[in-house]
Amino acid sequence: MLVLFLSSSSRQYRVLLGKYNLAAEEEGSVAASPEKIIVHEKWNPYSVASGYDIALIKLTEHVALSDKIKLACLPAAQSILSSNTACYWEMANGALPDDLQQGLLLVVDYATCSRPSWWGSTVKTNMVCAGGDGITSSCNGDSGGPLNCQNADGSWEVHGIVSFGSSLGCNYYRKPSVFTRVSAFDSWIKEVKL
Repeated sequence: MLVLFLSSSSRQYRVLLGKYNLAAEEEGSVAASPEKIIVHEKWNPYSVASGYDIALIKLTEHVALSDKIKLACLPAAQSILSSNTACYWEMANGALPDDLQQGLLLVVDYATCSRPSWWGSTVKTNMVCAGGDGITSSCNGDSGGPLNCQNADGSWEVHGIVSFGSSLGCNYYRKPSVFTRVSAFDSWIKEVKL
């Protein structure tokens, strides 16, 4: 799923599903409008590192699943990914390219990510870190993208949502991409009335 921000004056968004190239007409892709966007009540846009960087979108219409539009599952409540779990995220690398991008990141455990030489106390337990190798990371424009991990049975789970990265630049060594840990918000997701 790709969410496009269309206009800052009217706060218009479009949700694109089954879409991989913004410049091309693609059979089976669907554009939908949000009916409602619910942002976590503790979210503070002036302090991203305080956490709660999560929102849910209700679409104005039902979207049928197809070979191009599939579901990704939610992970079990409070589940924590093991260190070095390989996951993918969709990225834009600053400027929005026409083709949807993705990158492979290895999960960094909380004990490592919260070391002073890494993120220190900036990273919280309701976050997950991935990358930090100085080669691959999320970057400007990637916020809100998913950290998807594939299970042994081939199904996918959305374990994270791109939240922030280093102000020193993208792909910075020992500054992994930081994601909102979806499993930490299982109760909130179930309580939200869409």
